[in-house]
Amino acid sequence: MNPDRIKEKIAEYKSKGLRLFTTSSFQTHSIPLIHILSEIDPAIEVFFINTGYHFPETITFKDQVAELLGIEVKNMNPTTPKYMQRNGQGMFLYSSDPDHCCALNKTQPVEQLLKQYDVWINGVRADQSAFRKAMKEEQATPHRAFRFHPMLDWTSKQIYEYRKKYHLPEHPLDAKGYQSIGCEPCTRRVDLELMEREARWYGMKKTECGLHTDLISDKS
Repeated sequence: MNPDRIKEKIAEYKSKGLRLFTTSSFQTHSIPLIHILSEIDPAIEVFFINTGYHFPETITFKDQVAELLGIEVKNMNPTTPKYMQRNGQGMFLYSSDPDHCCALNKTQPVEQLLKQYDVWINGVRADQSAFRKAMKEEQATPHRAFRFHPMLDWTSKQIYEYRKKYHLPEHPLDAKGYQSIGCEPCTRRVDLELMEREARWYGMKKTECGLHTDLISDKS
């Protein structure tokens, strides 16, 4: 979906009185969507899911992008304290049960937003994984809001070209070999044998967090 079409969809939603928000992980490939939305309507609320496990570089980059684009970024924080995020043996959930960790630190905070707003603008792309390839432009969630995926048909090449056209910055860890950057304990550098999403939760049977598996209703 090109930027003009995204603008038309945003206008359509707003004409219906729908409340919009977006979330961003503030990775390099996330920035074009944030830039597009800031150009269309800087009043669209932007949320950062602050799990408490992010790389320090991500927090710094988030603040730099917010200042560059002139937007306010609001933090969504988990309600379960870290000392309660351990299993019976005392291991943190990110190593013993990453699905539960994602549920507490990502899914539950966003669920609250889905109950308050009408449209979740989400930057997933079909070329990122087989799971995302099956997604649709608009999809329901288990809550009030529905999902809008304006970047679904974009490729990594298009992301790169858009960034270069508008001189958008890249995440500082990109230059160190990271391509999919999430929480620090669950992220590793990408080598030639790994696809982008495989660098997350490496060695585990997991490539998606609950944001895109639990918070979607029509998966077929």
